Amino acid sequence: MLSALDADEDKLDEAERKFVSAIREHGWFNTRILKSDRKPEFNFTTGFQVNLGAPEIIVFGLRDEVTHGLLWNLYRDLKTEKRYETGRPYTDFLEGFDVCFQVVDKSQYHEHLGWSRWFYAGDAFDCWQLIWPNKQNKFPWEADVTSNLLDLQPDLSSGHWDGKSLN
Repeated sequence: MLSALDADEDKLDEAERKFVSAIREHGWFNTRILKSDRKPEFNFTTGFQVNLGAPEIIVFGLRDEVTHGLLWNLYRDLKTEKRYETGRPYTDFLEGFDVCFQVVDKSQYHEHLGWSRWFYAGDAFDCWQLIWPNKQNKFPWEADVTSNLLDLQPDLSSGHWDGKSLN
């Protein structure tokens, strides 16, 4: 898979060199995008696909330190060749709560995954959204979920946010 790991470092600017260096050293990079008037804060990975053969991950609405720890744990699991599927709950991520993965539609990449798009020289990589539930352990697509949960986690799927696999 082509990535910025293959680039001539002399052709990279300082920020790009630091980004690539962090992925070489740690295997992945966590990008944090701050809240704007259009969307909540979110984090996304770069390096999962090229180093682990797993999709990049995007997570909305959690504190940075929680998300970073969550993504590190996921990276370690994937490094041991543990694999996950979209559309089913997993209990071993957030203490007392399930999480679910959904495929991110490529139409969302431009707005949300800038550094990953740069790293992979386009959209030829996979990305999944990690979705967390409310305090009652209900996901955004379930009945009786408040709009607050939906505001914190926009649907980046291809319009099928129903908990079913999109593969």
